[in-house]
Amino acid sequence: MKKIRILLFFVFFLVGMRYMIYPTPPFPSPPPDAYISYEPADIETPLRRGYYTDYTREQVILHYLEQFKWLPTLRLNYPPEEAQTIIRDQTRSSYLEELVHPMRESWFINGFVPTSQNEEIWREGKKYEQKIIIRYVSSSLSARIFVFVLTTDALWLVLKRFELVMGEITEVPWKKIIKKFYK
Repeated sequence: MKKIRILLFFVFFLVGMRYMIYPTPPFPSPPPDAYISYEPADIETPLRRGYYTDYTREQVILHYLEQFKWLPTLRLNYPPEEAQTIIRDQTRSSYLEELVHPMRESWFINGFVPTSQNEEIWREGKKYEQKIIIRYVSSSLSARIFVFVLTTDALWLVLKRFELVMGEITEVPWKKIIKKFYK
């Protein structure tokens, strides 16, 4: 039984290490027919880009999910107010979502949908339904491997302790203790 447990843990470690070493994806491409924003806030870093698009929120998210789906992906939803902290200060937002490869990289997708006539988005004579900002957050390979090795070591120690505690619990004569307690 002990050999099987060690073999399973070793297989878990190898699969996890392969997941960590897998190359990071490039910056995502914009939705089709999107107009690239050249506003100073949208071009100040290569890891954040803005686009004007006629896609809906769900279409935008699905477009980026298609580019990010090659590994297990989590979709997290944040309150729009967090955009000023996560994306950039003074960022207007109607929604903010994050696509995550756990323990690896994330893509934050911020969308601003105008709600009044004075907020309408016009660029080069065309009206757009929303402005999206994509922020790419990656991690270094060495950091990923370091965290994964520490996590698996901690998991091994927790499982060993659990095994020890479960062994002690099964040795306690529970029926005798319960009978004494209720007498």
